[in-house]
Amino acid sequence: MSRLVIVSNRVTPASAEGAPAGGLAVGLKAALESARGLWFGWSGDVCPDDVSMRDTRQIDDGDDSYRSVTVDLTQSQYAGYYEQFANRGLWPLLHGRLDLTTFTRRDFATYREVNRLFCECLLPELGPDDIIWVQDYHLFLFSHHLRNKGVEAALGFFLHTPFPPADLFVALPCWREIVDGLLAHDVVGFHTRGDLRNFADVIERKLNGRVSGDGAVELGEHRCALVAQSIGIDTDAFAAMAASEAERGGGEQFADWITNRKVIVGVDRLDYSKGLDHRFRAFETFLAESPEHRGGVAFLQIAAPSREDVPEYVQMREELEALSGRINGRFTELDWVPLRYINKSFPQESLAVLYRLSRVGLVTPLRDGLNMVAKEYIAAQDP
Repeated sequence: MSRLVIVSNRVTPASAEGAPAGGLAVGLKAALESARGLWFGWSGDVCPDDVSMRDTRQIDDGDDSYRSVTVDLTQSQYAGYYEQFANRGLWPLLHGRLDLTTFTRRDFATYREVNRLFCECLLPELGPDDIIWVQDYHLFLFSHHLRNKGVEAALGFFLHTPFPPADLFVALPCWREIVDGLLAHDVVGFHTRGDLRNFADVIERKLNGRVSGDGAVELGEHRCALVAQSIGIDTDAFAAMAASEAERGGGEQFADWITNRKVIVGVDRLDYSKGLDHRFRAFETFLAESPEHRGGVAFLQIAAPSREDVPEYVQMREELEALSGRINGRFTELDWVPLRYINKSFPQESLAVLYRLSRVGLVTPLRDGLNMVAKEYIAAQDP
């Protein structure tokens, strides 16, 4: 059986403090365990610029079902590749926010450099029969470098964000290089047919290529397949966890304020794509126009910190703090606080029982790739 090699921006061992409890990390871990694979990416550590970043290290996660190998980044690499080009260039563009998109050739050069660094560091780890699966917009150029190094292994790519309409995408000055990077793969995956169609429009309308009805791409020497396949969750395991946590009293930590109230819950990363400010204002309007629900309904919004050094995210955090303060100041009574806003992460077990006890799961992204909370909330309910 071929070994699965997953390449992602970040590798976070399950044993690490603050390890993500859902989304990408959980999905990848299940695939890696089933294939006894290798997970490669950035360690999360940032080093001074005068340190050469060519050494990899293996993480001992206490789990021998797969291996994790990481590489560090320098401060300038982290800033240009991750903070600037990935998170202030690609992320807003892919979510249709051209107004927030910034681009400099220096940042794109750093992005290209880090994609090449990942390639060079992974090469010694590869075997002849590996299947390599590359994750997300941080690594659009990675497989292009692998092909240039003579790697002939099967290469797949999955985009975890939306893909914007063609006319919006080509506003990015380096769009053609990104397309060539994607077409270095044998298969490119998207969440939805709409995202696939947007990318196909780039091939057909902007580059005069051809995309057949079954997703086969022909563009010059490039041959590639496009597929639309949403990522899911382990529904049975999540449902069982929610039931088990509820049975052993895992909801007692919420009992003081959840008892005798209908709770609305939202769980998101702190991001402008999630519609959190719209959500807060909608709840304020609900309280203003439906006074009979005051005292009987509480809204809990958990917003895990994200990209805390990026100005747009700092502004979003400040706006939400101001909105929550205004809403509570306007409506709070001595025995009732309408809105609880928490800016930190919680483990999956706590979220599962919280979903189970809440009457409404509120998911309102302005634009999203796939929102796992929508699936987790339903799976957690008592039938």
